[in-house]
Amino acid sequence: MTSDSMGQYTTEQRNAASADIGSKSALEIVSIINAEDARVAPAVGRILPEIAALAEAIAEAFKRGGRLFYIGAGTSGRLGVLDASECPPTYGTDPSLVQGLIAGGPEALTRSLEAVEDDSGAGERELRALGFNARDVLVGITASGQAPYVLGALNYARSLGAVTGAISCNRESKTFALAAHKLYADVGPEVVTGSTRMKSGTAQKLILNMLTTTAMIRWGKVYKNLMVDMRPVNQKLVLRAVRMIRELAACSLEQAETALEASGGNTKTAVVMALLGTDKSGAEELLARADGRIGAIPGIGVP
Repeated sequence: MTSDSMGQYTTEQRNAASADIGSKSALEIVSIINAEDARVAPAVGRILPEIAALAEAIAEAFKRGGRLFYIGAGTSGRLGVLDASECPPTYGTDPSLVQGLIAGGPEALTRSLEAVEDDSGAGERELRALGFNARDVLVGITASGQAPYVLGALNYARSLGAVTGAISCNRESKTFALAAHKLYADVGPEVVTGSTRMKSGTAQKLILNMLTTTAMIRWGKVYKNLMVDMRPVNQKLVLRAVRMIRELAACSLEQAETALEASGGNTKTAVVMALLGTDKSGAEELLARADGRIGAIPGIGVP
């Protein structure tokens, strides 16, 4: 990539709406930013079928014992790590199920290490160290789609026959040549030219939310619209778990608290206990037969 060739990338082009932003008042500046941000959700909305297909592939990977890996540099990498880190508390998953890799490692989460994204072999080495295999899924996240760190990792994942996905805000993203699932979010040029932590980052965050949320729902981690596999590891989450049990089982506060305690702090098990009046072992057996889906248990209803 040369300085001249960068001009062809949407993420590096100048935005006419903000051409004179340096002479604007604070209110005018935030108004321009807000107007440009309003373009992000519609851009993501135009690729919902592609997002859904990748989410379904992730859910299928989970069912066969696979894992999801995000990989990116800079803002893109941080967003992947963030989304991955939210899965265990929200859905009760093991931290190894969804992992985020960022160029430069943990230090890059709080400090900009821009040069590290140029190491085309680093991503592959990190995947190898984590035992990445054909059952897993790799999603490359990069606004422009040119980071060698991400490209090298995608190429390795593809060589293994693993499911690959790429999220980019540039039509000419090199990641698309290496990914089976191509997610192009056309948000247009940034308000500040090349500052892809803005609209591009927002689009990436929306897409990541959709991918893991949809995959977890399809995997049975949600009943109705409640995160019944949540781990109640602090007081707020204990209160949330008790509230879920009360709502789903239409029981008293005391009954919900008793069920949660008797379940050993397993919200999903406690819900089944309260719904059917069974004990912990009975609820666990019913859930095992239903592949962990409360709604698939006879006598309870739809998922």
